[in-house]
Amino acid sequence: MRSITYKSSGVNIAEANRFVDGIGGLVKATHNPSVILRKGSFGGLFSFDPEGYQSPVMVSSTDGVGTKLLIAQMVGKHDTVGIDLVAMNVNDILCVGAKPLFFLDYIACGRVETKVLKAVIKGIAEGCLQSGCSLVGGETAEMPGMYKRDEYDLAGFVVGVVDKGRMIDGSKIQEGDVVIGLPSSGLHSNGFSLVRKVFSKAEQKRLAKELLNPTRIYVKEVLPLLERFSIHGIAHITGGAFYEKLTKILPEGYCFLIEQGSWLLPKIFQKIQEKGKIKPAEMFRTFNMGIGMTLVVHPDDVQGVRDFLRQEKMDSFVIGRVIKDAKQKVKFVTR
Repeated sequence: MRSITYKSSGVNIAEANRFVDGIGGLVKATHNPSVILRKGSFGGLFSFDPEGYQSPVMVSSTDGVGTKLLIAQMVGKHDTVGIDLVAMNVNDILCVGAKPLFFLDYIACGRVETKVLKAVIKGIAEGCLQSGCSLVGGETAEMPGMYKRDEYDLAGFVVGVVDKGRMIDGSKIQEGDVVIGLPSSGLHSNGFSLVRKVFSKAEQKRLAKELLNPTRIYVKEVLPLLERFSIHGIAHITGGAFYEKLTKILPEGYCFLIEQGSWLLPKIFQKIQEKGKIKPAEMFRTFNMGIGMTLVVHPDDVQGVRDFLRQEKMDSFVIGRVIKDAKQKVKFVTR
């Protein structure tokens, strides 16, 4: 009987090592002087300088890309889902006012395909560059039997920092505050189980470029904004969308009055709604509907915030305001 090896069981350590060696340049491009490189280290090392923070608070998040990966794998486009992975994490900690410091990834796959996984890492590195954080480590787990040969899944982890006295938690939100919406780049990374039910595989392939448009990262535009204005609340519009993620930051007794028609609705959402005969409430509960992030500000700061964002080449829309209402958290009206 031939001796059984790890490779004959479906795990190729040599190929995994070649993959790691091949992504070194992409990873190092995201590093800054705070990253400490030590040969043989079993963990990513990052030297945090607390200067400028009176009481620094570390903020962390973990998330994935979801079933958007199935469309990427179906059409063989793997260089943008890494951006999605970073975006889903850094946009979340931005809602607390945190600056991303470092990122780690986890890739689980049926087989290490170096070309495919290098494209994924290229996207992760690009996302880190867009958000100003360093990719300090990761794990690639080859698990035949758990995943098919050409399947992979992604998870990401980010750590950031915010001064305790400058954390944003929605507690300052009051009646009359204005909701400013920042445009999404499309679907981002939520609602794809519904998208895949609405569209056939042929339609998914035809719409793949639009469906796979990577999640927008808001860090470099919003962080400087926080230095200039008192932002009462920030919400990352992901799963649960307007009904859950937006209202998550509301104090008791208040409601967001959202004006439909006050921002540009990307056509992809119209296509999904029409093809699937989906009710408006379900659309606004599942998708970002063209608004990837919201800022809640005092009325006196609205023009200043929008002018600053315009200088940063980011559009913005006044999409609603805060009203008193103890019975509901969000109410939609048509402009």
